[in-house]
Amino acid sequence: MRRAPLDPEALDVTDRAILNRLQEGFPICPAPFATAGAALGLTGEEVIARIARLRDIGAITRFGPFMDAEAMGGAFCLCAMEVPEDRFETVAAQVNAHPEIAHNYARDHRLNMWFVLACETPAAIARIARRIEGETGLNVLRFPKVREFFIGFRVAL
Repeated sequence: MRRAPLDPEALDVTDRAILNRLQEGFPICPAPFATAGAALGLTGEEVIARIARLRDIGAITRFGPFMDAEAMGGAFCLCAMEVPEDRFETVAAQVNAHPEIAHNYARDHRLNMWFVLACETPAAIARIARRIEGETGLNVLRFPKVREFFIGFRVAL
């Protein structure tokens, strides 16, 4: 989905600290939000409210676990489409309706829609891509992983 750039003042120091802390991993315990918040001087309820706000304003697109499809015997693939501007939101809804779509984002480029397909089997990548092509009438370009890189994301406080 298309998102406008955030106002530079949209995130305060606490929001930025939450984003950084969550990149380090989320506690697996009976009260994970309270545990995550304690390190930041926040209650669990405050952490939940701030995460909801970060999603509402578009600072994050989702909050949840990342499942490594390959490690579980599945497959994933980065895909791109050239979507006519007047159809972008409709096509995004069609693509996002597939449970195999891990995330979808807009880019200012001829290939203006990028998404990740995460499937139970490598063969399912081609099948779902073809299904999306049939539904939208647009080509789905596939960019399978050649090499994996692990990068960290940090927000300046």
